[in-house]
Amino acid sequence: MGISSPKIICEGCKSNEKPFLAHEKKILIIGAGELGMNVLASFIRDYPEEYTLTGFVDDDKTKWNAVFHGYPVLGGLEALGDMITRLNIQMVVIAISDIDADKREAIIQTGLAKQIQVKSIPGIRELITQNDSFKALEEVTMQELLGRSQVKLDEALLVSQIKGKTVLVTGAGGSIGSELCKQLLKLEPKKLIALGHGENSIYQLLMDLESDRIEPVIADIQDCDELRDVFAIYEPDIVYHAAAHKHVPLMERSLRSAFKNNFIGTKNVADMAEAFQVETCVMVSTDKAVKPVNNMGRTKRLAEMYIQTMAERATICNFSVVRFGNVLGSRGSVIPLFKRQIKAGGPVTVTHCEMTRYFMTIPEAASLVLQAGSLATSGDIYVLDMGESVKIIELAQNLIALSGYSLQDIAIIESGIRPGEKLHEELLDADEIHQEQISEKIHVGKTVPFDVKELIRLSEEHRQLTESELLDAICGLTSKQVQRA
Repeated sequence: MGISSPKIICEGCKSNEKPFLAHEKKILIIGAGELGMNVLASFIRDYPEEYTLTGFVDDDKTKWNAVFHGYPVLGGLEALGDMITRLNIQMVVIAISDIDADKREAIIQTGLAKQIQVKSIPGIRELITQNDSFKALEEVTMQELLGRSQVKLDEALLVSQIKGKTVLVTGAGGSIGSELCKQLLKLEPKKLIALGHGENSIYQLLMDLESDRIEPVIADIQDCDELRDVFAIYEPDIVYHAAAHKHVPLMERSLRSAFKNNFIGTKNVADMAEAFQVETCVMVSTDKAVKPVNNMGRTKRLAEMYIQTMAERATICNFSVVRFGNVLGSRGSVIPLFKRQIKAGGPVTVTHCEMTRYFMTIPEAASLVLQAGSLATSGDIYVLDMGESVKIIELAQNLIALSGYSLQDIAIIESGIRPGEKLHEELLDADEIHQEQISEKIHVGKTVPFDVKELIRLSEEHRQLTESELLDAICGLTSKQVQRA
């Protein structure tokens, strides 16, 4: 694939389909730099009968009124809305590889307001490093959808903790677990134990990372004896516990599976971490554990409680919890669903027009987990500053625009809130919030008291309970009304 003339990629189209929706569209290119010139060359060479280029938009005033290959620079971004109306523009192409997140969001919102297509071009570096332009665009889109600059945490603090250590990651084949493994390898651990229950995902991880430092382990965290063997054989110094059942509607139908995997599995990992004198154990949690209303959130809250219990009892291991919102592009998240729906021509389904969620990218989520492990005080809950919550319908609108369609092309319909879903999520309960931060983008929450004896009793006696009794016991423990010191 040549890199001098990147193609415009439409996520709703395949390479063997006609990639655009209309004939003779008038377009503006945002960015009159090297990438903008390459985009211009691509249009002239590959789409001479499909598009009419009107000109460039660039905030560099020294380029205003300049003419490149016969096409003028018409002005800056502040005049974009007026240009679209005055010149009857049907599509805007963002051709700046490192554009500021606020400017990108402003362009997207202008396109939505004017009901025109907005396309984004991968930067030259992405095109060099990726074999597939579609993949490069897809990764850029995850950041564009976030609507803010990506949080970059201080990796320098991690090196002294990780280098030369044996690190165990549970759920290593999942979205967060695999990204943790990827980032950990850069920190030069002595050995990285990639533990997962599914052999296919662990095999794919090995193929993707290709490192002789990775030791794959197929094991079930619900099996205490099996987990004990893993700890005895590999003697990990650090544990990142990412294994969990996380799909809310499915877990509404599978209470015992959620309970055993999310709570009992976490208990087993934590018990082994202390028994085998692990230095640090970090549990990955979710905003759905705050005032939980579904089985996934409740069982993750139980897991948090047990980690906090172990933090008070432990003599060796430093236990902590990292909590974050939805992860853009992860398995089971809304973005892959939206993409499939857009690719099929719509409609895109949102459960409720007022529903909001906190979002972050997969690399951000993994970075937060690693950072918390290096800075943690035992028993704390850490939360990433993810900015404002995002309306799901706005996320869908942005994805439609970034995929090269207008809201006239792809309809959005409301499908209704599913069992176990909240309209709005929170990252910390009111009782957990205080102002302390351990770094610029990481908040620390207070420990909320709960009934430890009841928690331990439930872990020991759950097999004797009916599903209804189990649910009552879980709800009792995770409800603020019954919590006590």
